[in-house]
Amino acid sequence: MFKKILIANRGEIALRIIRACQELGIATVAVYSTADRESLPVSFADEAVCIGPPPSHLSYLNIVQIIAAAEVTNACAIHPGYGFLSENPLFPQVCREHDIQFIGPSAEAMRKMGDKMCARATMQQAGIPIVPGSDGLLTNPTAGLELAGAIGFPIVLKATAGGGGKGMKIVQRAQDFPKAWAEAQAEAQISFNNAGLYLEKRIEAPRHVEIQLCADRYGQVGHMSERDCSIQRKHQKLIEETPAPGMTEVLRKKMIAATRQGVAAIGGYEGVGTVEFLVDQRGGFYFIEMNTRIQVEHPVTEAVTGLDLIKQQIRVAAGEKLGNVCDIPRGHAIECRINAEDPSHNFRPSPGTITDLHLPGGHGIRVDTHVYAGYTIPQHYDALIAKIIAHGQDRAEAIQRMHRALAECSISGIKTTLPLHRHIMQDQTFRAGQAHTAFLDTFDRSSL
Repeated sequence: MFKKILIANRGEIALRIIRACQELGIATVAVYSTADRESLPVSFADEAVCIGPPPSHLSYLNIVQIIAAAEVTNACAIHPGYGFLSENPLFPQVCREHDIQFIGPSAEAMRKMGDKMCARATMQQAGIPIVPGSDGLLTNPTAGLELAGAIGFPIVLKATAGGGGKGMKIVQRAQDFPKAWAEAQAEAQISFNNAGLYLEKRIEAPRHVEIQLCADRYGQVGHMSERDCSIQRKHQKLIEETPAPGMTEVLRKKMIAATRQGVAAIGGYEGVGTVEFLVDQRGGFYFIEMNTRIQVEHPVTEAVTGLDLIKQQIRVAAGEKLGNVCDIPRGHAIECRINAEDPSHNFRPSPGTITDLHLPGGHGIRVDTHVYAGYTIPQHYDALIAKIIAHGQDRAEAIQRMHRALAECSISGIKTTLPLHRHIMQDQTFRAGQAHTAFLDTFDRSSL
């Protein structure tokens, strides 16, 4: 087992990794920008190293500074968390060159799945259904418009190096294509330093369902309960749950089989990962991407399986065998992401100082957060400030527990998505398990 792990991340995921390491008897090193000097990960880690000023490219995306911090503190492994460098294939490659264990898949596996066009091609060759679209990167907007016309509008333009909804534009009509192309390219270049685009047919009102997996270096692949992540805003998830509402055993088995085929097609995959699909209204499913890291929504899987996925990552990276994993969910779990955003004004970011904070508790409730009363939320990073997870014997109980937890939760000094989550928990479409990816498009937020 590792003696010391450096956490190349911030916020609640950094704190989550620190706690897992403490339980495993592993020393931790937190890296931080000057904006995060007063953060809980810095306080809770055994050591902390400042790696630069607030802008991400000068701190949390600065591979040189992070490797230097690992070498100075004699950390033998690095956990990337999610976001930032977690899916940058250069990072594990540099770690290997410096004899530091990267807690995640190889650079080769990451390249195969990190480039969305390569991932589509890999899965298609493995016989897994993919959304109809371009066979490769689009060379120019004229070619893209021609293909879109042949496939049929609406379509979605996507950045090949994309993630988190960046570089993604829905195009409803041919006349909107040139503007959407320019905007998607510009956003992809700024976000990923890669302006490459491809397109897919837009599937109307699908569910977004993903399969959690973990694989060891000995070829064993374990799959866990699927998650439904359909409630999204700006292509970013807001609420996740497991098991997926409306999931049949036949469809579940097909999606798990496709996931295992996909992992086999990558070859030598090691660590946790998530294979993501769209499920249409007829029960057909299509591969859209694979995330080669831990997911924000991993706590709902932990709730119904009893597993600690961060510990699983660390143990597998240390060379341990995977062992038995539970693929039969116990009960139902729901996660609400609490963001420092104003949902009544198109989710406008709301950085600032939290003047008062009361977090919920009680049976079946878990809260993952890094904030506290008096904490100032920087404007430089993701707006996620907390995750509330409710676990019940069934979906109805999980919803009621979440409803109660959201009512207990109080955050003052900033705007948050708490009011939106409270309204969603009472919405009849959501309670009936009929929400899809367009759910928020028509959801009334005027009274929030």
